[in-house]
Amino acid sequence: MSGKRFLAWLYRQPYLLLFLATLFWAGNAIAGKLAVGHISPFVFTSLRWLLASAIVIMVSFPQLKSDWQLIRPRLAFLFSLGLIGFTLFNNLMYVALQSTTAMNVAIIQAALPASIFILNFLIYRLRANSHQLIGFPITVLGVIAIIAQGQWQVLTQLSFVIGDLLMLVAITCYGVYSVMLTKKPQIHWLSLITVLAMSAFLASLPFVFIEIVNQKQLWPDQTGWIVVLYTAVFASLCSQVFWIRGLELIGSNAASLFINLVPVLGTFLAIVLLGESLYWYHVCGLLLIVGGITFAQRGKKES
Repeated sequence: MSGKRFLAWLYRQPYLLLFLATLFWAGNAIAGKLAVGHISPFVFTSLRWLLASAIVIMVSFPQLKSDWQLIRPRLAFLFSLGLIGFTLFNNLMYVALQSTTAMNVAIIQAALPASIFILNFLIYRLRANSHQLIGFPITVLGVIAIIAQGQWQVLTQLSFVIGDLLMLVAITCYGVYSVMLTKKPQIHWLSLITVLAMSAFLASLPFVFIEIVNQKQLWPDQTGWIVVLYTAVFASLCSQVFWIRGLELIGSNAASLFINLVPVLGTFLAIVLLGESLYWYHVCGLLLIVGGITFAQRGKKES
């Protein structure tokens, strides 16, 4: 099968596309852990979005020109989306991975839907149904189980791993981005990704400057460039394209369940690729998070 025919076939396979999208997202935490010692966190984020921007603008330029009249008055808003959802989220994740495991990061990301739910209520007063009121607190218990490492006295002693706390801030940032995304202008998805990627790169530059001023910058070696290439091509671009196409083919309700695969695949990749250990509290936390979200989403379908 030629490459062109394979891509045409892949474009018609929603479940494979959605699986690959979540696999690439799960791999972002693994790439961030592999980057430790090979590239500094803020340089990593900046180079990732520079490369992603360079790639996507080559194919999106005609569409970008067509949408420019709608983009221009909303540039500040779109820049803030790129800053919060792409730059801050990835900076916090990569810094978090300096002191916590890729497995913890992958599993804590599963609490993102709960973050979006809370922010939607605080900002838009969107009310929850009974399933969500039960399901989302269960996900919070799962996150607490992982952060406390199954030792509840840790909660009273406040001796958290800083990386886990930073990851909670990271998913809050992405929650804000997701909620704000509902107010985006009605432009083509290719134009949206291009503007957000370029905004993320520009927003990353002050952070790189801070690293340089504090002599904390670490320019990539061979391993550093490999993880930058992976995150730019797969975690940034392919995952977004595959996710959007999957949504088109089977709808958002069915596709949303695939989000639950991110912590599962992230845990598996951390064990296989990084040799991290799986403990009982990881399993308990993962079951609570995925179970709580699945229960909440079931209620969404029935409402």
